[in-house]
Amino acid sequence: MSRNAESTAFRSALEVIRAVEPRVADAIGAELTDQRESLKLIASENYASPATLLAMGNWFSDKYAEGTVGRRFYAGCQNVDTVEALAAEHARELFGASHAYVQPHSGIDANLVAFWAILADRVEAPALKRAQARHVNDLTEADWFTLRRELGDQRMLGMSLDAGGHLTHGFRPNISGKMFDQRSYGTDPATGLIDYDKVAAAAREFKPLILVAGYSAYPRKVNFRIMREIADSVGATFMVDMAHFAGLVAGKVFTGDFDPVPHAHIVTTTTHKSLRGPRGGMVLCGPELADQVDRGCPMVLGGPLPHVMAAKAVALAEARRPDFADYASRIVGNAQALAEGLVRRGANLVTGGTDNHLVLIDVSSYGLTGRQAEQALLDSGIVTNRNAVPQDPNGAWYTSGIRIGTPALTTRGLGTAEMDTTAELIHTVLDRTAPGANADGTPSKAKYVLDPAIADKVSRQAGELLTGYPLYPSVDLA
Repeated sequence: MSRNAESTAFRSALEVIRAVEPRVADAIGAELTDQRESLKLIASENYASPATLLAMGNWFSDKYAEGTVGRRFYAGCQNVDTVEALAAEHARELFGASHAYVQPHSGIDANLVAFWAILADRVEAPALKRAQARHVNDLTEADWFTLRRELGDQRMLGMSLDAGGHLTHGFRPNISGKMFDQRSYGTDPATGLIDYDKVAAAAREFKPLILVAGYSAYPRKVNFRIMREIADSVGATFMVDMAHFAGLVAGKVFTGDFDPVPHAHIVTTTTHKSLRGPRGGMVLCGPELADQVDRGCPMVLGGPLPHVMAAKAVALAEARRPDFADYASRIVGNAQALAEGLVRRGANLVTGGTDNHLVLIDVSSYGLTGRQAEQALLDSGIVTNRNAVPQDPNGAWYTSGIRIGTPALTTRGLGTAEMDTTAELIHTVLDRTAPGANADGTPSKAKYVLDPAIADKVSRQAGELLTGYPLYPSVDLA
């Protein structure tokens, strides 16, 4: 699409919206301005292409399509079948998976589909066989009561939150923690790295039904071959949540032991983050779990979102192009350059660096909490998010860390030289920020003190850095 055509498309869309609710149109335009002017370093965010964005705003939004391709509960889904089949085809080819399910609305939905597919395969199917029943509706009340208790009495082992795991891997505030008896494996206190021997020991002791690998704030690779061996040794189903690093798998940066698809029984992911697609989820698996996964709707999900599946098909097609592998490689190169720049300036990084797309700064060395650091950086034009570090004394709300990532800035075209400049800007803000106090003079974990002149200077420098790397240059809303 030409630059003029893209500008016309987005301007026309905003005009249509403005005619109904101008405040929404204004907010959409303001969001583009904010994203263009800020150094976006949130590791879980990116910029979808204009084609991907436009694929979400269409008549597919009006269709109910419960079921799967060729097996819908509603008539008139032939066009939905086309885009869902295309998205699944691109996913299979991109990741080398035998089966792909592209209906999940988000990462948590993808994980829930995976959890219940495993439960259906490992717990429900044997129960049906024992009862000589074909379907749960055929069970007696007594057998159904027994099955329900068995489904709710299973174990999961996953990475602890403070070590970089995710809330959806069995933690109490999330529904997954209410479904499973969960235990966690952490990282070595000295190195911050996964100790596979300790994971194996925990698995032998706990004997989980599901062993989960994957992370949202672990800055190193995971050896999925070893993790599969651990799962096999205790008869666990091995599940990998690759939501954060799916783009690095798609771009063939993570291969061999570090590519989860050949090793896991089932893999979940989001389609945004490093994969650079629309917000949504996806499940990959082998033939043994395919039928159970395809029952995600109505087992877990409501009606699929056909307009988002259309956007997934576009984004996955983009990821199959040769230039995506170069993009994925540059994400890691930029993250490593950013980490090196921070270390040179005295920052304390969890694990001392990174192998992937993210860096985790322990801001306690600056005398700050994560919440203080996050807000000070935001006031200076740098968008990050606070994150817990291993054995974090400040807990999950205030935290002691800042998580930063390079997928979005890499999409804009920034390189390693710009990452060093970014490291300087981050260090300047953190170094010049001091903890604040409450009204009664007691120390505050949220308030901070930063000279507005410093914040303004860094914000201007961040804007100047981005000047040569315009966001959506083909889109002019003026």
